[in-house]
Amino acid sequence: MLILLPPSQGKASTDDALPFDIGALSLSGLTPTRERIAAALAKLSTGRESRACKVLGLTPRQTDELARNRELLDARALPASQVYTGVLYAALDYLTLTAAARCRVDQWVLVFSGLWGAVHLDDAIPAYRLAGDVTLPRLGSVAALWRKPLTTAIPEAAGQGVVLDLRSGTYAKMWSPDPEVAERTVVARILQERPDGSRAVVSHHNKATKGRLIRALASQGKTPSTVEALAALIEAQGVITELHVGRPGKPWGLDVVVDEP
Repeated sequence: MLILLPPSQGKASTDDALPFDIGALSLSGLTPTRERIAAALAKLSTGRESRACKVLGLTPRQTDELARNRELLDARALPASQVYTGVLYAALDYLTLTAAARCRVDQWVLVFSGLWGAVHLDDAIPAYRLAGDVTLPRLGSVAALWRKPLTTAIPEAAGQGVVLDLRSGTYAKMWSPDPEVAERTVVARILQERPDGSRAVVSHHNKATKGRLIRALASQGKTPSTVEALAALIEAQGVITELHVGRPGKPWGLDVVVDEP
């Protein structure tokens, strides 16, 4: 099984950690693209500050992010589970999982990244700033740069297992499953039940719900072998699920209905 996640914009400091080794990251076939993007990002962040901020979507109060980018390849690194600090990762609460559940999460989860392509939660990475919708000078669109290398890397990581896609739209542009993988891929949508019985896409609670969902799946100790089995495991958490069969060669859809206000 593979679970695809977006990164978080917020990242913890890695200053007191061990030296970063880009060659030690999983999905080693992505290393050449990682090195190209890291070099371009460091160069951009070393140049004119106002230009770098504009390209990266930073405010004048976020210029410390440029310092992180400048020092990428000489930086310190922590496991991605500790670097990503957003709402989704806070809800997952990785460090409080049992050892067995952490092992499953390390194996199952791939975090998409504008800089690294995709990493497992036990991959050691430095803090950085590069969203998936950025266009880098000379290199071009980050999402476009990743499409070809991820076309090989993600199916290899998935093997013959089920793929649960919880990415945001920005990171979904970096990789789309081919027809063979799509038949066992399910794209989840978090919905809220309204008092009148209608449903709406959740915004505020979306990320937290995804984090709790991954935590619950990892804690169950079962690895679903089919999309239907995955939907049943999610429904066993006490939420309403509606599975939608995908068109030939397209992913399945899964509505997860929550009752948060």
